[in-house]
This record gives sequence, C-alpha cells and structure tokens, in this order.
Amino acid sequence: MASTPIMSGAATPAMPAHWRDFVALTKPRVMTLVVFTGLCGLLAAPGHIHPVLAFTAILCIALGAGAAATLNQWWEADIDAKMKRTANRPLPAGRMDRQAALHFGVGLSFFSVLLMGVATNWLAAAVLTVSILFYVFIYTIWLKPRTAQNIVIGGAAGAFPPIIGWAAVTGDIGALPVALFMLTFFWTPPHFWALALFVRPDYAAAGIPMLPVVAGERATRRQIWLYTAIMAAAALAPVLMRLTGVLYGVVALAGTGLFVALAFQVYRSRETDPARMTAERRLFKYSILYLFLMFGAVVVDRWLLA
Repeated sequence: MASTPIMSGAATPAMPAHWRDFVALTKPRVMTLVVFTGLCGLLAAPGHIHPVLAFTAILCIALGAGAAATLNQWWEADIDAKMKRTANRPLPAGRMDRQAALHFGVGLSFFSVLLMGVATNWLAAAVLTVSILFYVFIYTIWLKPRTAQNIVIGGAAGAFPPIIGWAAVTGDIGALPVALFMLTFFWTPPHFWALALFVRPDYAAAGIPMLPVVAGERATRRQIWLYTAIMAAAALAPVLMRLTGVLYGVVALAGTGLFVALAFQVYRSRETDPARMTAERRLFKYSILYLFLMFGAVVVDRWLLA
C-alpha cells in the first residue's frame, strides 16, 4: 500500500525550522554525486558555454536534485520516522512543519527549471523537469512502496544529470551522455542494494519492499552480481563506440575490474548479520568513488582528444 504523507501530532514543531533543516532536506551529500555527473556532462560536451551560464546550469541541477529530495522526504516522513538512519531528519524529528517542506520543494522545482530554461535552453530545462517528476512520482510515490524492483526503474532519475549538463551546452542530446546515462542506470542497483543489505532491518521495520526484505540476502547478492556484469558492459561501451579514447579505456578497465571483484565478494558472502557485512560496505563505499573516477576520466579523456 502506498505511503501517505501523514504525520502525527507529536511531529509538529514548536518553533520555525532552522535554515540548516532546509539544507538537510536537499540531501547535500547525495547531491554531490549528482552535481558532479552533471558537471562532467557539461565539461565533456562539444562547443562553448560562458562560465557564468555554466555555473548557473550546474546550480540548477543542484537545486533540482534538492527539490526532488525535499519532496521525497515530505512524502515519506512517516516512513522515515520508523527507520533509525532517517529518524533524525527534519520532518520525522519534528523540527519542521510538513507544509513548509512541501512549499520549499515545489518552489525549488519551479525555480530550477525556469532558471535553467532562461539561462541555457529549454531542452535542458525539459530534461531537468523529467528527472524531478520521475524521482518524485514514478520512484517515490509509485514504485518504492510497491515493488522490490523499485531502484532498478527508479534509478533512471539519478542518471539524467550528464544529459542535462550536455544539453545545457549543445542544445541537443548526443551519444556520449546517453552512454553515461546507461552507465549510471546500471550502476544504481548494485550500489543501492549493497546499502540495502546492511540496512535491511530499517526497511523491514518501515514496511518498504526492498529486495533484501522480500527476496532475502542470497537473491539480492545474485542480482548485484547480475547488474554488475551489465554495468561493466555499459562502462566499456563509450570506448567500443569510439566516443572516448585510451585514457578512459584504461580507467574503465581497472576501475570496473575492482568493482567486479568487490561484487563477487558480496556474491559469495553468506553473512546474515547486517553489523558484520563488511563486503557489502566495501562495495557500497567503492561504488561512490567508482562513479567519480569514471566520469572524471571521461572529461579528461575528452579534453585530451580535443
């Protein structure tokens, strides 16, 4: 059954929220990777964009990501209250009024899209709109409470930034940003399911049908291994399609090889105690570094080819 943004009276704040709570709603740590992939899409694009407009485009991507995160927390406030790792967020902790969070999220959404359209072009603004709506309505409201495959389809929302960054410069969508979209799309399941394995009790307590909860650890590890293999193919696709050069190819081979090795350790693990899942934690932490490395390599490689 879908979650509903209803909070108990105990969650009503006694005083206005602090500005830090509004920042916390945007999930700044998660936003870092979103902004970086968007920046890499912008820097890898052919053509020229004024530095001020480039900064504005990246700012819009950050604001759009923050808006989506805010609306996600507004909708899931009751769920967050049941999970240890999210219970101290502004809404479940009672530091902010739910209506204020809704207005903040909607306001950020409209502002980021309009600013992107005026500053760069309306194609970039349209893709930014799709990414926000996809995350809020398709992933948060529809998929997440209904299916264990939520993160597979919903992962598309976090894969749009390189396309947005590229479109902000060129006004179109090329093969390379689509390849980077696919890399991020197939990277998301092993990245997120590695986390889900060692926070499974939280999801179970909140009634969220994440894969480890409904299918168990073993099935989740098999899925991580499967999607890692698909991700590895996506990582090498830019080289095979001659969209990038040797430098990216070397980084892709080495970085993906380590990812595969860590995923294999997770696949072979039989650990059931979340507190002792070291292989899963290693994969989750490395997966974040991996995406930074891959996208950074794309930019450097494109500059060397220019």
